[in-house]
Amino acid sequence: MDTTLPALKKFRGRHFLTDLDYTREELEDLLKLAVHLKALWKRRPLTPFLPGRHLAMIFEAASTRTRVSFENGFAELGGNALYLRPGEIHLPGRESIADTARTLSQYNAAIEIRSKKNETVNELAAWSSVPVINGMDHDRHPCQSMSDALTILEHAGTLSGVTFAYIGDAAHPCNSLSTTLTKLGLNVRIGNAAGYEMASELQEIAARYAAENGGSFLLTNDPLEAIDGADFIYTDCWWWTGQEDEYKDRVAAFQAFQVNPELWSHAKPGAKFMHCLPAMRGEEVVDEIADGPMSIIFPQAQNRMHFQKALLLALIGIDELPADPALRPIGEALLA
Repeated sequence: MDTTLPALKKFRGRHFLTDLDYTREELEDLLKLAVHLKALWKRRPLTPFLPGRHLAMIFEAASTRTRVSFENGFAELGGNALYLRPGEIHLPGRESIADTARTLSQYNAAIEIRSKKNETVNELAAWSSVPVINGMDHDRHPCQSMSDALTILEHAGTLSGVTFAYIGDAAHPCNSLSTTLTKLGLNVRIGNAAGYEMASELQEIAARYAAENGGSFLLTNDPLEAIDGADFIYTDCWWWTGQEDEYKDRVAAFQAFQVNPELWSHAKPGAKFMHCLPAMRGEEVVDEIADGPMSIIFPQAQNRMHFQKALLLALIGIDELPADPALRPIGEALLA
């Protein structure tokens, strides 16, 4: 993929709720900006494109990577991020989502939300006059899937012709990865345990995107079929908070999907291991793989910050060209 900086003003003021709302070209343009911002970050972490701007971050669920990557990333862009959690604001409960959205829009240049319900994210966006970013909801994790696309691009040098395999539960990362990566033209294999497959609607969307963008899509209940010939092999937790009553059934259903030396012996030589974290070590992955030479899970985690900086900068935009010469090329793209 050519990483020349594109014109970026077209993103200003938009929400980022799901990758489904963006074209392939738009997703690629956001990745190109992330590549340039990361290259600049390696020379100088502080790039004050957004001095005096504020980001509201609403978290209805615990978070390590999402919170820290957004908060630190926005600080590196010169802005201030405010962490808001239930019990500290009137959402949910005493104040409507609409009133919360309209109030926060008065103070902030953007709102990031990690919610337990898709409907909360959608309603917040409907009433907000500033960009709303989905930091994860019940079914979707679009910032994760786009950050993962950035990681794949870095390690493969391209997205074209790359084969990606996800094995495990059809949770938020699986759902977003299937549509993001097929839209970007990758060959995507999803290995879900029987009874824990992706929703049929998402399977149809992923298959359509693959056909439109030169890739392929496969859903299988066989983890070895999924990883056969894959350049990247990805897994995630088998259970989430709120699914404790299903723990024994889930662990039993996913045993064959554990990423361990036996499974990895069937992987393509040189394949890379990915995980969105947190990892339940000893369940979906063992230490020999998570900490092995094939693992890129921590560079992958770092890329959350780089992609989200690009996303925030594109959606918020700038009003004038930065005086700092080092920032001017990106500034010119943001104004074009």
